[in-house]
Amino acid sequence: MTLRISHLHAVEILDSRARPTLAVTLKAPDGTQASGAVPAGASTGTREAVELRDGEANRYNGQGVSQAVAHVNGEVAQAVCGRSFASAADLDHFLIELDGTPTKSRLGANAIIGVSLAAARAEAALAGRELWEHLGDIAGTRPRLPVPHFNVVNGGAHAANDLDFQEFMLAPLGAPSLPEAVRAGAEVYARLKARLAADGHATALGDEGGFAPGIARPEDVLQLLVKAITDAGYIPGRDGVALALDPAASEFRDADGRYHVAGEVLSSDELIDRYEAIIDRFPVWSIEDGLGEDDWDGWARLTSRLGDRVQLMGDYIFVTNPTLIGQAIAEHIGNSALIKVNQIGTVTETLQAMALCRADGYTQMVSHRSRETPDAFIADLAVGTGCGQIKSGAPGARGERIAKYNRLLEIGDAHHDGLPYGLL
Repeated sequence: MTLRISHLHAVEILDSRARPTLAVTLKAPDGTQASGAVPAGASTGTREAVELRDGEANRYNGQGVSQAVAHVNGEVAQAVCGRSFASAADLDHFLIELDGTPTKSRLGANAIIGVSLAAARAEAALAGRELWEHLGDIAGTRPRLPVPHFNVVNGGAHAANDLDFQEFMLAPLGAPSLPEAVRAGAEVYARLKARLAADGHATALGDEGGFAPGIARPEDVLQLLVKAITDAGYIPGRDGVALALDPAASEFRDADGRYHVAGEVLSSDELIDRYEAIIDRFPVWSIEDGLGEDDWDGWARLTSRLGDRVQLMGDYIFVTNPTLIGQAIAEHIGNSALIKVNQIGTVTETLQAMALCRADGYTQMVSHRSRETPDAFIADLAVGTGCGQIKSGAPGARGERIAKYNRLLEIGDAHHDGLPYGLL
């Protein structure tokens, strides 16, 4: 299929934290129109593709994206409008070459991914296919409805509290269907709110819709979650509702390589010991970014110790980058990768990263970002690639998070006879 672009336009919009981002609209000569809105991270890996921010202190505190918008409306539009591309992937490769930097920093990774998202949608529309179907065709995968992982307690960079671990998630692994998984997440979320209130904790929300109580020890949060699961009538564990962690350990690692958790200073091995004690005591099935992005030796020991017991997922350490994922596979680092389209900067490279994981037996979880928009592209990505896992914040707050879960429910309802559900 040929992708021909007649018009390309970007506009500066606000994300879920009232910080600017951009939305890109692409039009084809036959009138087909598609858009993509760009998410951003609050906590980011140092090797992510580079967003372009204006740096003007008197405008959005330097966080404006008018330069990225200007690049789309100027140089990029001039280069692509009226030109035919063999595919959206061909366009992605063209944009990478047009930028000319290893990190997409000249045009801005936020500008490039906006065009890439819109192009993928336009290509699907031109083919008369749902976006998830089209992405599955490109990836050569069997589509699957994923298990949602609900971030119900926020800490770290996602909340103004004393909790060092960034995310505590509910994973309804035992649910028989996507609607039942969403129901379980929502019901436990409600019970958790009631239990927090009964125990005298504030029920204010963090940036991803999870609660942000004044609790410092991660073990205390996990105990509350187990009680909330039981309160809601579910079984804590893989046959019911399991737990998943994203400590985001780079955020509490100091310059000397030590980790600071709830007032304790831990070495890599001591933190690994703590994780082992946690999974011995609580039904935790997945740990994301358990160690810092530069602690490769520690990651190797973590994988050796716990890799046969839990999913060990890399986010900051992999940043959806096929090169880094390939290095990790070669060095037996982790056994799973978090997938964020804006970390690498094009849909094509995202699919390449996921293919590399599949080929070497690494699981994948498609993820939102802390600074989100209502764009539900990642729901279609998770279904189309059949990865079996997604996370997009809490189940009962923040419309930009709920949009992803609702999109999954819509896909499942329309194709309930033809799509499997659950982990791979």
